[in-house]
This record gives sequence, structure tokens and C-alpha cells, in this order.
Amino acid sequence: MEDELDEIARAHDFSGVVRVEQDGQVFEKAYGLAHRGYEIANTVDTRFAIASGCKGFTALAVVSLIDDGTLDHDTKVREILRDDLPLIDDEVTVGQLLAHRSGIGDYFAEEIITDINDYLLPVPVQNLRDIEQFVPILDGYPQKFPPGTAFGYNNGGYVVLSLIAERASGVPYHDLVRQRVCEPAGLKDTEFLRSDSLGLRTAVGYLPIDGEWRTNVFHLPIRGGGDGGIYTTAADVSAFWRAFFAGRIVSPKQVAEMVRPHSEIPEDELRYGLGFWLHGETSQVQLVGWDAGVSFKTVHEPESGITRTVLGNTSDGVWPVARFLNS
Repeated sequence: MEDELDEIARAHDFSGVVRVEQDGQVFEKAYGLAHRGYEIANTVDTRFAIASGCKGFTALAVVSLIDDGTLDHDTKVREILRDDLPLIDDEVTVGQLLAHRSGIGDYFAEEIITDINDYLLPVPVQNLRDIEQFVPILDGYPQKFPPGTAFGYNNGGYVVLSLIAERASGVPYHDLVRQRVCEPAGLKDTEFLRSDSLGLRTAVGYLPIDGEWRTNVFHLPIRGGGDGGIYTTAADVSAFWRAFFAGRIVSPKQVAEMVRPHSEIPEDELRYGLGFWLHGETSQVQLVGWDAGVSFKTVHEPESGITRTVLGNTSDGVWPVARFLNS
């Protein structure tokens, strides 16, 4: 496998880390550079941003508040938003946001994005550090369809969830994820980092612009929110899956609810639970992330215990490698 993997990685200029784990047996390998300017190589313990892979962490933080009675799947988000974001339908619930069935308008609607490498945010990225600062850019998008009537993948919905979780718990969202998800799962290398202060052992995201590699520091919020922005390692991703299915983050009842299909997406041979993509025919559970200078995919098979994870610090580098691992 390794020789063929190396060939695919070279052919697609892959920069990142691959990890396959089963029954305590681990194969892992790093490729490319974490920092191109200083020629610092990626290593197997390099931290990478995972873009929308963060949605699973947001979902778990929210569901942990459902476990302790702070929220409920049927909680109307209007009860917590009050007068903010008035275009969100008053009937939208926490559960619908978790399942991408809320129908709310999306500040980052992927169906109209033609190039993920464009500068897409409507405000200077340094103004997006804390969740309350996202409120103005979430506003002004009308409802797309009645709540609960369809599936519509929605980045903004997960930022709203992070806002709901923060207000309902009284704990800042980034701290809430650390306390409710990372610490119970033992994820020592997983946290929300500022893009202008990444620290050691962390990969910088790169994208091709005007014939050269540039960093993504001007493309993404300086500190991520509910729809993306957390950094992690390949080993922590494996630990995340083990903790999740062992019921160490949320109760086994809620684990089952989160990996139960809430929507069918037959055109992609996928289903969706609460925060997690589900394979259309097997028990595989997935987290996937894609953004400017970021690509990520992890697939876990609960029955066999196999986890296949690919993290990358370019916009598209992960996909050929992930297809090979999961073929």
C-alpha cells in the first residue's frame, strides 16, 4: 500500500498526513511542507486545520448541553436568539440546525461559490475572533425553505449553533468545545488557534494565487467558529472517534441519535446524521472539511474499528489520497 500511496501523493503534490488505524495497529506518514517559506516539513504529529470537520465538534458541544438538560432537540432557537437574526423562522429548532434541515439562509452558501480560493468573507477577517462577532454577517439572509421540510447543507446554521451553545451555557464557545469535547476525549493537540499565532508543530494553509503559493491568512476568520476553524492531529482524530463511540463525550443514547440518518442525499451516496456524514449503504461515519488552504477527511467504521484519516494544508490535496484509502 505504501508504494502506491507515495506515488499518488507525488502525482498530486500532496502536503499533509495520512493515518490508518485498526486494533491498535497504526500506519501513518507525513508528506510535504508545514511552512514553505522556512521549508519546515510536515510530521505525523503536525496540527492541521480541518475546516468543516469542526462541525462534528460543534454538534457534540451542543448535544452535551442536550444531555444535561440545558437545551433540547426541540428547543426553538428564537428563545435564545431573541431579537437577533430576525429572518430566521421562529419555528427553527436546535435539532433542525444540527441536521441541516432548518432552511435558514446561509452567509457562506457553498452552492454559489465558484472558487474556494477567492476572498469570500464580507468583513476583514481580523474582526472575526469571537462568536458574537459573527452575528452581523449572519444577518440578512432570508429563509430558503420551511423548517424541517428538506436537507440543505448550511455553514451559517452551525455558526448559529455555536452562538446558541454559548448563550445557553454562559461559556464562550471555544472554551465549551475544549471542556465538553476535547478534554473528555483526551485530545491534547486539538484547539482553536489564531491564524496569526499558530505556534509550533502547526501547518500553515496554502493556496495557489497568481502563479505562487500564498497562505490563507486573509481568507478565513482569524479564529474559527461553529462551522470550521479547529486544529488537530491525525492521532487526536483517531482518539476522537474512540471517545465518541465509547460514550465519553455524550451519552450512548445521543451517540445513536447523532449517527442515525436524518436525511438521505442519494446523489452523493450519502446520508446525514447530526454533525456527521454517513455512508449511503454502510455503517461508515465521516467528517469532511474543505476551505481555502484546508482539506480533510476522516472515515470511521464502528463495526471493524478502522479509522482512515487524511489531513492536508492545501485546498484540494486530500481528495486523491482519501479516495485511494477508501477504495
